[in-house]
Amino acid sequence: MSDAERTMQLKSYVTGEWHAGTGDGELLRDATTGEVVATASSAGIDFGAVLAHARQVGGPTLRRLTFHERAAVLKALAKRLMERKEEFYTLSFATGATRADSWIDIEGGIGTLFAYASRGVRELPNGHVHIDGEPEALSKTGGFSGRHICVPREGAAVHINAFNFPVWGMLEKLAPTLLAGMPAVVKPATATAYLAELVFRRIVESGLLPEGAVQLVCGGVGDLFTHLGGQDVVSFTGSASTAAQLRVHPTVIGNAVRFISETDSINSCILGGDAAPGTPEFDTFIREVAREMTAKAGQKCTAIRKALVPAAQLEPAVAALRAALAKVIVGDPRREEVRMGPLAGLAQRREVLARIAELRREADLVTEAATEIVGADRERGAFVAPTLLVARRAEGAQRLHSIEAFGPVCTLLPYGTNADAIALANRGEGSLVSSVFTADQALARELALGLAPWHGRLLFVDRDCARESTGHGSPLPGLIHGGPGRAGGSEEMGGLRGVMHYLQRSALQGSPSTLAAITGRWQRGAREITGAVHPFRRTLPELEIGETLHSAEREVTLADIERFAALSGDTFYAHVDEAAAKRNPLFGGRVAHGYFLISAAAGLFVDPPYGPVLANYGLERLRFAKPVRPGDRIKVRLTCKAKSLRVDKGYGEVVWDTEITNQDGEIVASYDVLTMVSAEPVEGR
Repeated sequence: MSDAERTMQLKSYVTGEWHAGTGDGELLRDATTGEVVATASSAGIDFGAVLAHARQVGGPTLRRLTFHERAAVLKALAKRLMERKEEFYTLSFATGATRADSWIDIEGGIGTLFAYASRGVRELPNGHVHIDGEPEALSKTGGFSGRHICVPREGAAVHINAFNFPVWGMLEKLAPTLLAGMPAVVKPATATAYLAELVFRRIVESGLLPEGAVQLVCGGVGDLFTHLGGQDVVSFTGSASTAAQLRVHPTVIGNAVRFISETDSINSCILGGDAAPGTPEFDTFIREVAREMTAKAGQKCTAIRKALVPAAQLEPAVAALRAALAKVIVGDPRREEVRMGPLAGLAQRREVLARIAELRREADLVTEAATEIVGADRERGAFVAPTLLVARRAEGAQRLHSIEAFGPVCTLLPYGTNADAIALANRGEGSLVSSVFTADQALARELALGLAPWHGRLLFVDRDCARESTGHGSPLPGLIHGGPGRAGGSEEMGGLRGVMHYLQRSALQGSPSTLAAITGRWQRGAREITGAVHPFRRTLPELEIGETLHSAEREVTLADIERFAALSGDTFYAHVDEAAAKRNPLFGGRVAHGYFLISAAAGLFVDPPYGPVLANYGLERLRFAKPVRPGDRIKVRLTCKAKSLRVDKGYGEVVWDTEITNQDGEIVASYDVLTMVSAEPVEGR
């Protein structure tokens, strides 16, 4: 079937096949012209079989891959999709998005794949178990301990996405899910499913993902929820009312199905009392409010719905925003001069206009509704003009804090004190994001502490960061996207926090040696492996977890301390002035530099000739536990704590657990040494 024919009837990809739903299906229309783009129906799909396919086929195959191997797949997939981005842009115009809007959706989504691929390599092991936290001592002698591990859940992740970001919404969920090793069933919002289906089709065609790792449902979810089990996860983005209905589904409750929701919220921005007209913060505030109203025609879960300004600055803000919005060209998003397109569909327009009518019972209209529509028909397209309202008596308003017009709509509210601003922002009872525009750092701190309990993300903008700020409405892979209360109560993305939704945390108890064998990470008290060959002589595959070197002793002399002080320039009194050092209650006399001890320790454990160790790239967890005085003797224990081969590289990382002890066996310093070690035999060994 050709692409042209395919766009007339969307297909679902389930149980390894493309499935055309039975019946006529729902008509999906171009947001600008009203012409039919596609039809969608999921009728005839066996949803029990869909979940079984994910659990029995996709899950086991994904779990056989390591975290790094799954990260490599994400990176390759991102590259493949980036190569096809222009066809995605072309179809995206039908959703009402301009090229700039689509950049957020398309390249923002692909960028999230890249981001998680990178984090997977940097922050997760090249293995199948993620260790959460440090060992927990459970006995006096250390022979019995505990540790937490995270492993992939053995169910399916059901992703229910919103209409406003058909690409980003899909990929920002898939990235952490697949990295975790869990298969996904993707259900895009039907209104814009044609774009999600095109991107998904290219994912399947790439052949990069194992069969069953991803499935797509275009249309309704039928009885899918009745087949959910305790190992499954539901991740939902959309309205708070729909999330509430799904959360209390009998199967979700009965099987304790993990439920993640990110829902639309009444997001605020606050103009600080110091940000008067003419300041950079005032100007940035005006630009940001105007941008958030018009980007994606205001159809963003993070869009600014309430703009709070000091009462003295209300009229200047009204005038500035009116002027900024008057410059926005509304029309066919395919035209280069157009800066805002239509809403996603006529049903969405009807809903937004109804919400505006409700808001106008508590606020006055500022902008004109009769904006010129460039290159399109006002009635056939789902156009709504940028709509700015002002509530001059904000203290008595109710609807402004509970009703969201999911379009290019924002209300200005004046406030008196900083406490008033916090109260007005928090009356939304939970939001995804709030932003503050101020150069007063004391004010920023006051607002942060007052706003944080009710907001998932807080953005502070001043003249120093405005140029580089990603903006109020930009969720980023490294930061959580979610919020308390009305915003859904969950967290998406946030680096590895997003991956954790799809992993099961389990507490292990046992001997240190047993826990080391399970986790692939040596811990103190576990069995040491000693031999005649220096560990630095071993390639990465040869090196065993627990392989240990115990060094010879070295006496630390006063001459050592003085030479190190002269060489390093560190002449702190505790090292060079005996009389002053004696006054120090911690030392009672001159002591060796901590960094001298690290250097001396390296001299004790390093194997000098050329070999598999390629580089030392850092130290972690360094602690100086006890002072070393002239005449003390030190030695080192160096143990292979963990190792990780880099995918498609000839080397990997090794972490060495290191302890420096004195002549009495007391630990004086402990740390991890990080090295790059060759995976291949080294000539001249």
